[in-house]
Amino acid sequence: QVQLVESGGGLVQAGGSLRLSCAASGRTFSSYAMGWFRQAPGKEREFVAVIRRSGGRTYYADSVKGRFTISRDNAKNTVYLQMNSLKPEDTAVYYCAADSGPGSSSWYGSYDYWGQGTQVTASS
Repeated sequence: QVQLVESGGGLVQAGGSLRLSCAASGRTFSSYAMGWFRQAPGKEREFVAVIRRSGGRTYYADSVKGRFTISRDNAKNTVYLQMNSLKPEDTAVYYCAADSGPGSSSWYGSYDYWGQGTQVTASS
């Protein structure tokens, strides 16, 4: 069992930055690929970024590529999402998730554990 707790969300003006954190419980954090997803009102949950177990490979949605950076610190059981140049269309609840599979999936169905989410609002 893994418990995930996100933090760092908030209200920021368009063009600003936020850094989300996701703290995981348990001793097996490094066994999971970690992903970030988001869901805006009235829309489906969508993939944002994923980082492999060792942190060596990362993948991003086209909509955030070049603006967002995912990273992890396995010693601290934490994954981060640095968000720069935020746009109003980035407004959503952001969720972190843990995937016990071997790859680095962008499909939400691959993930075993989810956090409760943190609200990010970028105002125009």
